Amino acid sequence: MRAPAGSVTGLCSASATMFAVGMAFLGYWGVYEQGRWHVSDYFVVALALIGFAALGSVPWIVTTPVAREDEEKVVGARRALALGIALLWLSVCIAVFA
Repeated sequence: MRAPAGSVTGLCSASATMFAVGMAFLGYWGVYEQGRWHVSDYFVVALALIGFAALGSVPWIVTTPVAREDEEKVVGARRALALGIALLWLSVCIAVFA
């Protein structure tokens, strides 16, 4: 079954939007503030960076050429998008509640 029309565009724009939201979060959260970092701060940054890697790989995954016409990479790109969003939200929750 083929993916709906616009899936590639939607996935790419959704990953770019979440990437921008995550960067804004890190900017306002206080990465550049002086002072000692706590263990939770390292978890926030590590989870955010892994989430950024997953979100950044979505356009690459979904636009990779395939060998046969009926193969698609949309499912893998959706999983990468979901992983990236989950990791960014987890880092936000840790930053807020820790």
